[in-house]
Amino acid sequence: MLALSLREIADIVGGSVTADVADVVVSGPAYVDSRRPQPGGLFVAVVGERVDGHEYAAGAHAVLGTRPTEAPTVVVADPVVALGRLARHVVDRLVAGGTTVLALTGSQGKTGTKDYLAQVLAAAGPTVATAGNHNNEIGVPLTVLTADAATRYLVVEMGARGVGHIAYLCEIAPPQVAAVLNVGTAHIGEFGSREAIAAAKGEIVEALPPSGTAVLNADDPLVAAMATRTAAAVLTFGAEHADATVRASDVDLDDLGRPEVTLAVGGQRTRLRLPHSGLHQVENAAAAAAMALAAGVEFAMIGPALEAAATASPMRMELHERSDGLLVINDAYNANPASMTAAVETLAEIGARRGRRTVAVLGEMRELGDQAHAGHVEVGRAAAALGVGVVVVVGAPAAGIADGLRGVPEWAGEVIVTAGRDEAAAWVRENVAGADVVLVKASRGAALETIADGLLEGDHKP
Repeated sequence: MLALSLREIADIVGGSVTADVADVVVSGPAYVDSRRPQPGGLFVAVVGERVDGHEYAAGAHAVLGTRPTEAPTVVVADPVVALGRLARHVVDRLVAGGTTVLALTGSQGKTGTKDYLAQVLAAAGPTVATAGNHNNEIGVPLTVLTADAATRYLVVEMGARGVGHIAYLCEIAPPQVAAVLNVGTAHIGEFGSREAIAAAKGEIVEALPPSGTAVLNADDPLVAAMATRTAAAVLTFGAEHADATVRASDVDLDDLGRPEVTLAVGGQRTRLRLPHSGLHQVENAAAAAAMALAAGVEFAMIGPALEAAATASPMRMELHERSDGLLVINDAYNANPASMTAAVETLAEIGARRGRRTVAVLGEMRELGDQAHAGHVEVGRAAAALGVGVVVVVGAPAAGIADGLRGVPEWAGEVIVTAGRDEAAAWVRENVAGADVVLVKASRGAALETIADGLLEGDHKP
């Protein structure tokens, strides 16, 4: 973070600070988790439903809160609003110093694309990117406040649960490059329809200045139509449209489901092997390539950086091989019908190429509203169509998956319906072996990563 005194912070956010601590300087990042204090940082005391951050301020270097604490404190009416104002001040200073701000949103693939993009940009200059799921009104300013004067690229993932959310996030971190990856059914319970989701996601391109660049998915009609919502230049990416600025073609998967793909921009082409499993990684990589081009990165740098990209976010198509050969795909961080189907496709591909039995451990997909049952049925039908050998359905909220499976009479697999995570974990421990491939996936609240972890616990592969 740029070094600021508490007096300066109070002036920026419209707060107050006592004279005896006004000269205390904050030079570390802002944070909200008192269990992970940042040296020289600013603790943001948020009052939640169960926890009052002010009660955990002891030992903090400095605090942003609604009342004085034991630590030097800037007192404001609303710490979250003040945090956003502070982040905007820092963004303005960074951009004036030459930092490029890139923002992205979409119904799925945000984190995968962000991780690819951050590693491509890091090859060109110092880069700061969203960590974990910090993509809301608290997470976006926390990301901004980890940047400093040396930061050349600031990559911000933005999420939305309603109209106006992304517009607000863009006020905190106005982008010069903004991408919409896709419009699916994630959070459709809050929005009501895909068209409403598109209206909200498109706020990110409306926030661009005329000198900026919008990066849009040419294969998604709802996204492609957003070109009319901005005066900025437009770059596109895709596999189905030959006129996409960045075109992905000639995709082949290896026996771990990792795509080999040709990316083309005009007359330039490169063939590369992506390091992560799943056909959906092709869209993520193409989007990251288009955003990097918009930021001025040379095409020749993009392919090698994508091939070298490390796994930056856990529980997202995380592949582990047990000492007896069992393959475990931990994709338990989040789920919606599109991402669930993509993960099952990868499971089926790996199973077919390696001659393995496939086992899908699938739990609830949340935030689907009235479409929850239909969304789970859709996933069950997809798993049956893909010929998955065994599907373990975890908990009553995911029961639609079993209904979808049973609705495909030609499916020859087995469905195991369990009451919850513990019963599912017990079945999996007792019934899978080294000749299997196991996928574990659900929305984050289901915490199915414990099942994947249990299959690997105590294993020491040589």
